[in-house]
Amino acid sequence: MRRSIHFLEYLFCLLLLVFCVGRIGFMAYNADVETFGVGDAMQACWHGLLSHDLFVTAFLLVVPWLVSLLALRMNGKLPLRAVLIPYYIILGIAVGTIIVADAVMYEFWQFKLSAVVLSYASSPEGTTNSVSLGFLLTRLAVLLLFWIVIIVPCILFTPRRLENDRPTRLWFRNLSIIWAFLLMAGALLVRVGDAYYSRKLFLNHAATNSVYAFAASFPMEKDYGTKYRSEVESSGVEEMSWLYPADLTDVADTLLTTQRPNILFVLIESFGGKFVQELGGVPGVAPEWSRLIPEGVFWENYYSNSFRTDRGTVSAYSGWLSYPTVSLMTHAEWHHRLPSLAKSLAREGYATSYLYAGAMTNMGKRTYLQNMEFHELLDETAFSPDELTSSWGADDSTSAMKVFHLISQKDSARWFVAYQTLSSHEPWQVPYHRLEDEKLNAFAYTDHCLGQLIDSLRTLPAWDDMLVILMPDHGFLYEQSYEDPEFFHSPMLWIGGAVRSPRRMSVLMNQSDVAATLLSQMGIGHADFPWSRNVLSRGYVYPFAYCNFPAGFLFCDSTGVSIFDITADETIFEAGDTDGHRQQVGKAILSGSGFGPSPKGVE
Repeated sequence: MRRSIHFLEYLFCLLLLVFCVGRIGFMAYNADVETFGVGDAMQACWHGLLSHDLFVTAFLLVVPWLVSLLALRMNGKLPLRAVLIPYYIILGIAVGTIIVADAVMYEFWQFKLSAVVLSYASSPEGTTNSVSLGFLLTRLAVLLLFWIVIIVPCILFTPRRLENDRPTRLWFRNLSIIWAFLLMAGALLVRVGDAYYSRKLFLNHAATNSVYAFAASFPMEKDYGTKYRSEVESSGVEEMSWLYPADLTDVADTLLTTQRPNILFVLIESFGGKFVQELGGVPGVAPEWSRLIPEGVFWENYYSNSFRTDRGTVSAYSGWLSYPTVSLMTHAEWHHRLPSLAKSLAREGYATSYLYAGAMTNMGKRTYLQNMEFHELLDETAFSPDELTSSWGADDSTSAMKVFHLISQKDSARWFVAYQTLSSHEPWQVPYHRLEDEKLNAFAYTDHCLGQLIDSLRTLPAWDDMLVILMPDHGFLYEQSYEDPEFFHSPMLWIGGAVRSPRRMSVLMNQSDVAATLLSQMGIGHADFPWSRNVLSRGYVYPFAYCNFPAGFLFCDSTGVSIFDITADETIFEAGDTDGHRQQVGKAILSGSGFGPSPKGVE
């Protein structure tokens, strides 16, 4: 054989080396996320090699292997290299892009690159607004280098033609390692979680092959109902009605002086409990929260439902649960099945408005808000070009002033104004310089702007029967990971002249519960909010919080808190009782919270 089919062995080693370098690069690039040593890196590479890399590499070489068999059969008549060049180009671009994107995106999201990113890829401004041009150019340069490192050697290692000089024996004797490749390509049976070996989630993510994790994440709408159905049925917690009872309509505690307050609902970008000292957060970041908390109703055990704005928005205004891998905001075909706080208030005569000082095209936000019957939508077009100083739009001081003027011009008719901030977000560029840490400083700036807004609203006659609800859309991973329950633990404050008296509420609740709780305080029915609970009802006898992220969920009740990794199918954090009950209830919600029958029988 003048040109050996064993060039596949070189390709095999090349791809293994690429995955190893990619894994080391992943860990080095994200060194700020988790502390690790050289030994940790070696273990991650070893576990990744045995559990994923060998199998993924074998699978990627199936096409060259099959083409090589055909080339041998044709005994030099097939231009092997020319035929395989297009495949190598596709292979190099795909593998290189996944490895680089996984490392870069992990810094922001702290989960492996998955099909979830495709829902955000349709709105690229979310990425370009978050980072600088220099950031993008340097990452693109690394990406180009990865493409070259994969594609060029693959082409050079491949013979132009393959000739078989042993026609009677054909090519079987020379294919022993190739048959091994094929057997290893049966790795489709392996699970992503097979690479997990550590108590540290970051090291498990580092060991997981990026290409396999991305491929295994399809389809986006995973059938968790089927995955966990038998398990939750055997546990006796599959029935949803006791978790989300339909009869929570009574009001055991009245917080408001009027059932028809004017309402300002402020959804604060990323402002988790990490930045509020009263929730154990970093001291000095949010002095305005500290000043305002004694003046209103502060909810101490409030948990955001998810990890991104598109999910948090739906949980807040539709009282709906979030999903690990699906963004309801982006699916306009499902919007007609979602309840709406704005719609419920509009039926009671409220004028509804939504103000966001950026583009509403991101993640289908405008379509969602219109379908939820926010009748007045104010976005970046409501501001002058000189006011659009942030990469996202107008900064929070400018938009807060716009909200104040909007409310000051309201007549006596009832109104519901929703306002979304944007400055406490990458790239952390704000016209404020109180703290040295740029991230903390951005949150401090938003806190400052909210304090000024509240003080300005106090001067209006409308303040006397106004309810201002301050709550974040989700938390932010500042010196945290999804293994930390405090990522979801968030502040919520009800303040304004319509608040009966300042107090602290210890009831455990979710972001999705705000809609039913508010409507109940106003004497308005909430039967069309199947996943929202009136937490001030006497029937709210099993308080709990359920939150999720693309790789898992958190479940918290009076017995403790558990965080379950769906990928590894195991608990990665647990505090309190260890009988597994919390995990079973969380799986029951995960498997039963799709667009099938709701817990209250609402289709």
